[in-house]
Amino acid sequence: MITLQTFFQEARAGRLTGIRCRQCSELAIPPKEFCPSCHQRAWEAVPLAGHGTIASFTVIRVAPRGRTAEAPYAVAVVKLAEGVSLLGRVIDIPFDSLRIGLPVRFRPLLTADRTVVGFGPA
Repeated sequence: MITLQTFFQEARAGRLTGIRCRQCSELAIPPKEFCPSCHQRAWEAVPLAGHGTIASFTVIRVAPRGRTAEAPYAVAVVKLAEGVSLLGRVIDIPFDSLRIGLPVRFRPLLTADRTVVGFGPA
């Protein structure tokens, strides 16, 4: 079973991992306790390609406490090729180039003690 901890360990290694319900085949990301469709706990880990397109985005200019040094930065909801969506930080794409439908690929953003889901140019 994949947990949030193993999800981020895999992400840190450059692998994006989703979960698929063995009962109803629902695909989800990030990991959750119960399947939202059939309410079972029958997940199995599945590798995801990490390619997708931006479904929505925003530029954070006033960051929450603890992130003020990082502002401004952009976050986006990315619809992955497998059909699920994931929120992540936008990396190496100028703000004025961001648009709905822009192809991106998974790129983890790493610090010494933290892994953040990120998406960069495809």
